[in-house]
Amino acid sequence: MTKDLEKKEEGFLVVVLADNQMGRGDDVLGNTIMRSFIHTLRQLNQLPKVIICYNAGVKLAIRDSAALDDLQKLEKAGVDIMICGACINYFNLGDQVGVGHLSHMDDIVETLAGADRIMRP
Repeated sequence: MTKDLEKKEEGFLVVVLADNQMGRGDDVLGNTIMRSFIHTLRQLNQLPKVIICYNAGVKLAIRDSAALDDLQKLEKAGVDIMICGACINYFNLGDQVGVGHLSHMDDIVETLAGADRIMRP
């Protein structure tokens, strides 16, 4: 853990996962670094209060996701994991959610509006 990360321990942090990949270019690399990002979140001195998954980001929260174990550990550590219900329905994944709870846009907007900091990889 770098000293820079240790200094930023203030406020209500919300992490937004809007995709199941990080960056653009190569899909395999994008999946790999997104998993690494989620794993590394667990190493922060102050965990995020909330992780919001929407659009293709909801695919990270399903049972066969490579990121599921880390998301479950974050949830067990007290991180609220909000999953966009409309997005789950769009991708027809309602019976495959493995972590978090379904939420609606009003909950997502309220959470984002109340955040002190928002991190979006």
